[in-house]
Amino acid sequence: MRTEKLFSGKTLAILSGGGDTPAINSSIECVRNRASMLGFKVYGIQRGWKGLLGNGDVVDLTNIPYNGIYGGTALLSSRTNPFPGKKNTEDRSEQILRNIERYKIDVLVTIGGDDTNGAAKKLYEQYGIPVIGFPKTIDNDLRTHTLHHYGGQQNETVLCPGFPSGALAIKKLTAKLHTTNESHQRIMVLEVMGRDAGWLTGSAIFGGAQVALIPEVEMTRERKDFFFEFVKEKYMRSPKRSLIIAVSEGVRWWNEEKQTLDMVYASPDLDEYGHPRFGGISGVIASEISKRTGIEARGQISGYIPRAGKCSEYDRRLTSTLADKVVDLLLRADYGKMPVMKNIVPYSELEEYHTSAIEMGNIGNFPLPEDYYNANEFYFTDQYIDFLSNILGAPYRMEFDYEFPLVIPH
Repeated sequence: MRTEKLFSGKTLAILSGGGDTPAINSSIECVRNRASMLGFKVYGIQRGWKGLLGNGDVVDLTNIPYNGIYGGTALLSSRTNPFPGKKNTEDRSEQILRNIERYKIDVLVTIGGDDTNGAAKKLYEQYGIPVIGFPKTIDNDLRTHTLHHYGGQQNETVLCPGFPSGALAIKKLTAKLHTTNESHQRIMVLEVMGRDAGWLTGSAIFGGAQVALIPEVEMTRERKDFFFEFVKEKYMRSPKRSLIIAVSEGVRWWNEEKQTLDMVYASPDLDEYGHPRFGGISGVIASEISKRTGIEARGQISGYIPRAGKCSEYDRRLTSTLADKVVDLLLRADYGKMPVMKNIVPYSELEEYHTSAIEMGNIGNFPLPEDYYNANEFYFTDQYIDFLSNILGAPYRMEFDYEFPLVIPH
């Protein structure tokens, strides 16, 4: 009778790169547990690709307790690019190859977005390194070839670990902001992460935001004029004279002074993949609303709130389901692939039979579909609401219902 496990004597290593999300530790734990079950020794590579440079920075995860509910990544992260890029022109792939050999790594699982997994894809294609990508992004803009069934039709959409937890955080934050906003009868502009896509911004609608701006729709001079009129009318029609506008950090906004469409940057510095750091568009828009409408408006940056905190229940089950697919890829030695969900499904249907695997070369950025956003109403459509309802449940807004009778002096 065979007692030795299938992959005994083999080593699988896991790394996480790029921005953190609340679901990375869950992804690491789920992949580690399944790889251990198959007989692999499991290593963790510290700080993404940086942990395979120089002499390497590797830890043993094989029989160590691991808390997958705790958000972020205990393996740490970086935006290190081992291949030549805009900021770093040095090709450091030879260091990666040398350390893979030194640490006797047989399979590499890379948890990340287009940048991290793009580097893994090059290692697989150019050097034949056995790699499996694992999707990760708070922006939900990594192309997963997932289908959303709505109104008798199916449309391509996206579902990545990290997004469900981030979306839940934005939903809760937006719901909280109504109390302070109503107390001062203000317009509040809530800035949400989203460099090139408005997926996460849409989750503010589930917390009661009444207006939204996304990167996919440029705010030209003409659209800005229409927007200010729209916002003023929307505010005046509000029973409590309160309005929350959710905006993606990457919104292209017409700059009157420069006469150009601009994005607002928190820093001009670029990371090793050539990406700047956004931040501040909410304050710019709030200031212009006040000037153009005469209504008090304030900017609020959600910042790292969607990246922070524990892994949500939906994300926990999503990472577990995708890790089940990793087992299938390992058993078939089907490398250069990434596990993804075939369909958008509610929590109860997150099972391996709803998964698929795609080539890592087909995971480029995927913007919010046009059918998910009404550009004339500055709002997300019923189709998007249905998409996100599978993940977050019904939209929610905390309300204080009152109508005080007016006192008229005799």
